[in-house]
Amino acid sequence: MRAWLLALAAAPVICAACSSQGSGPKPGERPNIVWIVAEDMNFEIGAFGDTVARTPNLNRLAAEGVSYTNAFATSGVCAPSRAALITGHYATSIGAHHMRSSDGGYWPVPPPEVKTFTENLRAAGYYTSSQTKLDYQFSGVVSGAPITNWDEPGGLWHGREPDQPFFAYVTIFSTHESQLFGDNSNTVTDPDSVTVPPYYPDTPLVRADFARLYDNVATMDAEVGAILDMLEAEGVLEETIVVFFPDNGRGFPRDKRWIYDGGIHEPLIVRWPNQQSAGTSSSELVSFIDFAPTMLALAGVEVPDHMPGRVFLGPSREPEAEFVFAQADRMDEAPDRIRAVRDKRYKYIRNYEPDTPYGQSIAFRNQLATMQEMFRLDEEGNLEPPADWYFRQTKPLEELYDTQADPFELVNLADDPEHQETLQRMRAAHEAWVAETGDLGDTPEAELAELYWPGGEQPVTPAPLFSTHGNADATTDVTIRSEVEGASIAYTLEQSDDARWKLYVAPLIVPPGLAVRARAIRYGWVESEEVSLQIAATVAP
Repeated sequence: MRAWLLALAAAPVICAACSSQGSGPKPGERPNIVWIVAEDMNFEIGAFGDTVARTPNLNRLAAEGVSYTNAFATSGVCAPSRAALITGHYATSIGAHHMRSSDGGYWPVPPPEVKTFTENLRAAGYYTSSQTKLDYQFSGVVSGAPITNWDEPGGLWHGREPDQPFFAYVTIFSTHESQLFGDNSNTVTDPDSVTVPPYYPDTPLVRADFARLYDNVATMDAEVGAILDMLEAEGVLEETIVVFFPDNGRGFPRDKRWIYDGGIHEPLIVRWPNQQSAGTSSSELVSFIDFAPTMLALAGVEVPDHMPGRVFLGPSREPEAEFVFAQADRMDEAPDRIRAVRDKRYKYIRNYEPDTPYGQSIAFRNQLATMQEMFRLDEEGNLEPPADWYFRQTKPLEELYDTQADPFELVNLADDPEHQETLQRMRAAHEAWVAETGDLGDTPEAELAELYWPGGEQPVTPAPLFSTHGNADATTDVTIRSEVEGASIAYTLEQSDDARWKLYVAPLIVPPGLAVRARAIRYGWVESEEVSLQIAATVAP
């Protein structure tokens, strides 16, 4: 067994931060929150027991914080994972489960009550920023997130008002799958030092890919250090909750895009202000679906009742869940439907399309040397089990794994008589989850596209409407509304092209002589045209 897997199994549960009486902001406090999100990796971190990893900054973060060894993404690929993270809803519940939805000719339109949690934070007075990665399925890869989601959609927290609390979502690209493509012959990491999981062929080319992954992790780690140094230099580190996690698993076949543990089991580190609970570890079961409600609770913002996740940090912490859930649907050009249920020991997988092969060609992924090596060995007849999994033409309807005894999920126990009680328990959990969350996976994608974009045309959000009331002090009360249920509104009193757009949450009191500019956006639709209202220089009551 790999060293880091042994370390995870032996990790102590000493987490004061997990206690409802433990660490976290006190009532009325509004801490800053920074997410540092690495792409496409797993536990290649020294603090989690990986002796090959060169991660001094993440090791420092773990030494000053709490390390979670049982955190799980809701999807093994980025955009559906981000959709769940940013809304606090499963991608399968809001039509965001196919990677990418835009490849199917539409963007999903979430139910009207569903907002990004950053919009909730903005409404409560937080300054919110994102550095790269604004694609949440209902927003474009190029056009970016809805205008109401972020104060700064392309930077950090430096544009905020004095003493304004902030939330920053920083994505680090260095570990992305694409950074493994090309020549891997000059890695710093010794290819002989890496461990190759048994579901890959153990060849020099595959080892070179893994060595490059470790090099990329080292680069990412340096970027983490720069962020921590920036917070410290600006005197806000001890006022900030820092959260580190990857968005999904390594950019290798059977990891990224799959919902085996290689695709969804992720390290999570939470550093509290003043290093509360420093150097502790928790085996608590945590899902990415819990992140949105938890961040809102930590910021002192009411958590919407419709969010299915739980608060897992701070004074409002809720009881640990028995299960976490994950999904895989169309991945780029490869259609499928797979669901997973995981507790602390067992993984249940339901293959809704068992006649679909394990491996389907995806042009982007095929650029990886490991993928090419698997193709070559299979063509030559030299790809031995279990590394031949990709070329198996069918899948079992159900899979069940004991992840403690079988961390690579190679021995399917679904037909084992001794595990039928576990199988039935987890099957029931899966079926209840599908029903309770309104899983849209059985709806043909063409029907989803027609539902969200009728006739293949993206709906356009109508412009917002103004109403006014003059006040005795010559100011004007301005109310802005949309005729579309679920539409959000942004406004500004600035007249420049680079005006900062604020989230509209309540009627404005506008001095005479100013103009109010407004735009509306229904997630998944085209943003409305801008409209403006000029307030007269003098206003009679």
